[in-house]
Amino acid sequence: MTRTRTGRLGVSALATALALLTATPATAGDATLPAVPPRAQTAPLYDDEAGGNADADDPAIWRNAAAPDRSLVVATAKEGGLRVYDLDARLVQSIPAPPGPGPDDAPGRFNNVDLVHGLKLSTGRADVAVTSDRGNDRLRVYRIDPAVPGRPLTDVTDPAAAPVFSTGQAEINEQRTAYGLATWTDRATGRSYALVSRRERTSIALLELTPTADGKVGYRRIRTLDLPSAFRLPDGTSWSPCAEPGELPQVEGMVVDPRNGVLYAGQEDVGIWRVRADLTTAPTLVDTVREYGVPAAYDEATEECVAGPDPGYGGSHLSADVEGLTLLTEPDGDGHLLASSQGDDTFAAYDREPGEDNEYEGGFRVSAASASLDGSEECDGAAALDQPLGARYPNGLLVVQDGHDTPADGERAATGFKFVDLGDVVEALEDQDD
Repeated sequence: MTRTRTGRLGVSALATALALLTATPATAGDATLPAVPPRAQTAPLYDDEAGGNADADDPAIWRNAAAPDRSLVVATAKEGGLRVYDLDARLVQSIPAPPGPGPDDAPGRFNNVDLVHGLKLSTGRADVAVTSDRGNDRLRVYRIDPAVPGRPLTDVTDPAAAPVFSTGQAEINEQRTAYGLATWTDRATGRSYALVSRRERTSIALLELTPTADGKVGYRRIRTLDLPSAFRLPDGTSWSPCAEPGELPQVEGMVVDPRNGVLYAGQEDVGIWRVRADLTTAPTLVDTVREYGVPAAYDEATEECVAGPDPGYGGSHLSADVEGLTLLTEPDGDGHLLASSQGDDTFAAYDREPGEDNEYEGGFRVSAASASLDGSEECDGAAALDQPLGARYPNGLLVVQDGHDTPADGERAATGFKFVDLGDVVEALEDQDD
C-alpha cells in the first residue's frame, strides 16, 4: 500500500490563531520578550524527493571531553535519518534511516534523539546516541567515536530488537509508534533507560537499554504510564484537546533531570508534566498551554478544528504545541527547564526545583541575526549543554530546530537547526529577574 503522511496542520493552525487572540502583550512572544540571535545554522533540509524527504526535528549535543572544540551535534531528519554536525554547523556525517521490511511498509523515520554517556558494552564503555525510529517502531543506537574522521557514529543496534509498542508490521504501518524520547541513567543502579512516547496516544514507556555479548544494544520494556486524555475544568465540565478522529493528545518533547531523576514531558496540546523517571508516581501538571480548556470541534470537510470561546482556563506562557524540552544549569547550581512554545515562536524557562513548583522565570525568542541567518520558528526540538565547548561556545550551546528556515529555495519548505551561545540565553533570563 502507499503510505501518506498525515500532519497536524489543522490543530496547529488553531493553536496559532488562539495564541494571537488570547495572549497579552507581555506573553505574546513579541518584542517584550528578549531576542537572542543564533551564531550559526545548518544547511537547510528539504522534505521532498529531491531532498531525501529530510525534515529537521530534534538535536542532541555531544561534548568531546578531550577536545571540546571538536564536539558534535547529532540531529534527526525524520525519513532523512540522522545528521551529525560540527560546532560550525557543518555537516560531518549523514546516516540514512533504515527502510521498512517490505516495499509497501512504512519507511524508517527518526523522530527524537538523546545521548547516554559511558554505557557499558561488551567492548568497553562508550557514549551512544539513541533515536526513536517512528517508521519502524524501534529504537536505534549509535556508538560515538570521534577518532573516525567523517564517520563518528556507528550503528550498534541489536538486530533482534522488537517493536516498542506494536504487535506486528500491520500495526507498525498505522504509525502509532515510538515518537518522543529521553534517556536516563539511574545513579543508584548505573542502569540506563530510554523513555519513549507513542504517537497519537498518551503512553510513555520506560525501556531499559540492554547491551549484548557482541557489542550491540537492545532494550526491554519495564513499565508504561498513560497520561490523561480528558481533563476536568473548574466549571465541572470535561475537556479534551481537539484532534483528528481517533487521535489522543500525544507527548513528544521530554527530558530527565539527572540530579533528581525527574521526567518532564510535554503533552503537545495540554502542557508540561512532571513525574519520576521510573514512572512509579502520579504525574503533576506543571503548566498548561493557553489553549487549555478551549472547546473545539474537528471539521472533516476542512480538516481543521473550529474553536469556541476561550473560557480562560489556560496558562500564560505556552502556546500549543509544547515541544522541545531541555535543561540549563547555571554556574551557581541553579537552573531552568526550557520549553519550546511552538505556537508563538518563543521559549519558556521554569525553575528546575520541584519544591518551587517549577515556577515560570522568563522567556526569550531566537530571532534573526542577519538577512541570511534567521531565527527559529515553530521549533520542534531543542538541546542545551551548559559546559564550555572551546573558543566558539565557551559558555555552552543551545541548539534549536527551525521549522521555517529562510530564505527558502523557491517553493520548497525548508527546516534546519540554529546554534545559539548559551551565555546569551542565560543573560537574557537573568535580565528578567532584575
